[in-house]
Amino acid sequence: MPSTLRWWLRAPWDYVAMALGLSYWAVFGLLFTLLSVPLNLILPRKTGERVGRLMIHWAFRNFVIYLKLSRLVDADLRALDQLKDLGHPFILAPNHTSLWDVVFVIARLPFAVCVMKESILKNVFLGGGARLAGYIPNGSTTRMIRDVSQALDEGGQLLLFPEGTRTRREARWINPFKGGCAIIASRAKVPVIPVFIRSNSRFTEKGWPLWKRPVFPITMEFELGEMQHVLPDETVQEFTARLEELFVRELSRPHPLRREMVGGE
Repeated sequence: MPSTLRWWLRAPWDYVAMALGLSYWAVFGLLFTLLSVPLNLILPRKTGERVGRLMIHWAFRNFVIYLKLSRLVDADLRALDQLKDLGHPFILAPNHTSLWDVVFVIARLPFAVCVMKESILKNVFLGGGARLAGYIPNGSTTRMIRDVSQALDEGGQLLLFPEGTRTRREARWINPFKGGCAIIASRAKVPVIPVFIRSNSRFTEKGWPLWKRPVFPITMEFELGEMQHVLPDETVQEFTARLEELFVRELSRPHPLRREMVGGE
């Protein structure tokens, strides 16, 4: 069947499945917010964070299952399973292809700490569970570094996107990296584990309208890179440049899911 005809024939189901997915987040997001208020009051901080992270992990894991069963997204997450056996703190640093990158990571890494936009933590649907889980806002750099360093000192696993935001449409491979990842890795003395996310679609990338339907099913792959350490005499700028070069080199190599140029899709 020609791809254009198949795209139109799928349209009714795709829109229903997308609406169900949004409804899922509306229901569970509001439920988690309602639950987080009393739990924040009665549970000790560490217990509350563990409960909050498990709640979010459960919601994300089931959403990933839904995406697969509904034939919306087929994501290969097997590489992330290797992280479960690491017994030391680390920074997980993926490129940021879309809104739902964090969903796939947390679906496999239940106790990771996330750095996220402060506005999300104030969102009625997303903020309650995130605050209970101890996720860290990126508003104040000084406060963020302090809170992240404390979480890593306590054995946490940090999820941090070096780009700082989703990859912009006009970017060839990635946005220029921010220095936060290098600062935290240097201060906390923890390794950085690159994660290379590839997809055959730009759905929910920076600037993509939520109402715009892509070609489903979307295929995604998550691949771990070699663990990176800040060298003794390496500056923040040097490590950031080295990490960015690693991502450009890896994401630009020939691959079935290599990022297409704008207009080449």
